[in-house]
Amino acid sequence: MSPFHRTFLAALSGSLLAGSVRAEVVPDAYVKASNTGSEDNFGFSMAISGDTLVIGAPGEASSGIGPNDGQADDSRSGSGAVYVYARSGGAWSLQAYLKASNPGAGDGFGTSVAIDGDTLIVGAPGEDSNATGVNGAQGNNSANNAGAAYVFFRLGSIWGQQAYLKASNTSPTSIQRFGASVSVSGDLAVVGSPDESSSSQGVGGDQNNQGASNAGAAYVFARDGFTWSQQAYIKASNTGDGDQFGSTVALSGLTLAVAARGEDSNATGVNGLQNNNASTDAGAVYVFAFANNTWTQQAYLKASNTGTGDRFGHSLALDGNTLLVGARDEDGANAGPNAAGSNNGAAEAGAAYVFVREGNLWSQQASLKSSRPIAGDRFGFSVDLSGNTAIVGAVGEDRSATGVGGDQINGTASNSGAAYLFSRTGSAWSESAYLKASNTGASDCFGSSVAHDGEFSAVGAAAIFLTGDFSEILFGEDSAATGIDGDGSDNSADDSGAAYTFRSLPSPALVPRLSARGETLLRVVRPRVTLRGTSTNADVVFFQSDGSGFRKIKGRVSPWKIPLRLEKARTVVKVRATGPGGTSRILKFVVIRSSG
Repeated sequence: MSPFHRTFLAALSGSLLAGSVRAEVVPDAYVKASNTGSEDNFGFSMAISGDTLVIGAPGEASSGIGPNDGQADDSRSGSGAVYVYARSGGAWSLQAYLKASNPGAGDGFGTSVAIDGDTLIVGAPGEDSNATGVNGAQGNNSANNAGAAYVFFRLGSIWGQQAYLKASNTSPTSIQRFGASVSVSGDLAVVGSPDESSSSQGVGGDQNNQGASNAGAAYVFARDGFTWSQQAYIKASNTGDGDQFGSTVALSGLTLAVAARGEDSNATGVNGLQNNNASTDAGAVYVFAFANNTWTQQAYLKASNTGTGDRFGHSLALDGNTLLVGARDEDGANAGPNAAGSNNGAAEAGAAYVFVREGNLWSQQASLKSSRPIAGDRFGFSVDLSGNTAIVGAVGEDRSATGVGGDQINGTASNSGAAYLFSRTGSAWSESAYLKASNTGASDCFGSSVAHDGEFSAVGAAAIFLTGDFSEILFGEDSAATGIDGDGSDNSADDSGAAYTFRSLPSPALVPRLSARGETLLRVVRPRVTLRGTSTNADVVFFQSDGSGFRKIKGRVSPWKIPLRLEKARTVVKVRATGPGGTSRILKFVVIRSSG
């Protein structure tokens, strides 16, 4: 092989490496409510769909009704609110301020949120009406903490309430917390009711047998035109007291995942035995598929290292054939992907698990741990997933770093919280970014909620409850700022909560090729040569030869060409592409003149 041939192949190999470089993640915005108040818990829940960001504040106290009513009257403590932001011109702005159509103190509207395009669903697990089904009477508050969910629809930039959803078996005598979790995909929505108490199993069972306290249930609703109706009532295949089936739910197309974070079996992996309840609160996830107008259970998922108290299923995210499950109290001390195992040296460090489906069969693809797991981090408290990117929140993480990629050693900000981005290449997962708040503070609980879609990630910093009876609480971000990018240093609004957005900037990628006038690529005899290539995600392309200063390439950015006169037998040429946010990549060429 000639020296020039070897040089050409080296340049081509370098181009492939440059093209696979990960995107750079940068802080984007610091988001506060438009009516920030103490204990509002802004950021307790969140969701992103395209250029729309939704943030729940279940502790908000105004008495407003419906979309864009007054925000100032704090006469209904804990009624809750939801804030919708739209991105335009490179910035986020408030598009809508949403309240329930029947706000009541303690309803917790905004405890859960989900959005798909122009459809938004909001859960209010503390709502008290005794209505059942869709659009029932809202005024009789005789069913304490029965719960409700509300569907909103956007037309242009205007939001309106489309439906008021209740369980088909609302109980006037027992707490159900319908709306503790919600999800929406197209014309389907699902609502979790983790404290529902019927003892039935599977799909469409008896709803009125109150024989399994806090076993939990999930309810699927379908939209036809503008009308919603209940499509299915779903229970676990191994219903048990305290399992809390429906504690989290995730819907993608015609696939539904429902978690039961209090489930007790000691099974591991996929479709194991369900009846040995030797691992209290280990947790489980159930996958259902819709076909032939019926929902059927497709898989019963457990962690590969099931452990007592791990709470596998505390958080869920589903995108197509990939499912991400958080186990906030997993105890493994090993770091990084596929490190979850039997080394339980870091109590409640937390883990997350990736499952994939091929055909109708599910299997675990990876387990995820933080790069520095420490006891009490609670990695996996929140998760989200979009394509080949996952985000995981760790509310108990203690480092005092700020922004992206900071120091992970200094642990002086107890329970400040963190979030981690992971990327998948093929079937392999790796950590791609370590995220912290811009105003990191002890007990802020950054990572209480997370969301990711496309190039944007969002992380909430709100007070969270570690026990079902709300007896163990970690508090949230405290600044009194309002709106976008306010002053985050005034901590006079205790537990008001905040949200932080991050943006993944695409790195430019160069794919070069070499050519010479009238010659083949393998032999350059004449003193003139033209380097040619293309660039992806680049705003401008520069070059230098033999150490001279970089000069802008004339003509188009892609494809580009560099005509050179070779003064020496060996010429070093560097090509640099610069892209959004100043990111850049350099390729190096060594051009050798052949003697013929």
